[in-house]
Amino acid sequence: MQRMKESETINEYCDKLPSIVNNVRFLGTEFFDTRIVQKILVTVPQRFESTISSLENSKDLSNISLSELVCALQAQEQRILMREEDTIKGDLQAKLKLNQGHKGKKKKVQCKNFEKG
Repeated sequence: MQRMKESETINEYCDKLPSIVNNVRFLGTEFFDTRIVQKILVTVPQRFESTISSLENSKDLSNISLSELVCALQAQEQRILMREEDTIKGDLQAKLKLNQGHKGKKKKVQCKNFEKG
């Protein structure tokens, strides 16, 4: 059973699916897009649960297209990445401000004189 890894993106995961589906179809089994949608819904990580719940509340998941599902998951993934980038930028800006607060102030350096014996 194919599952999406935590480190994978939706694009990376969905790029793997056509070859798997084609192999199943090659063996003579019918494999419709609705089944692919169902498989994606149960194999994506927990971080996509809110999008799946939202889709369940607003649409009939048995009739949702594969492209509509992928687009919704990609949109959530992009929002998550943007929030992470904003957090990182905020952290870096805070560190920069802290470092600039020390600029211009001379630190006292204590040196010990060692005499040769």
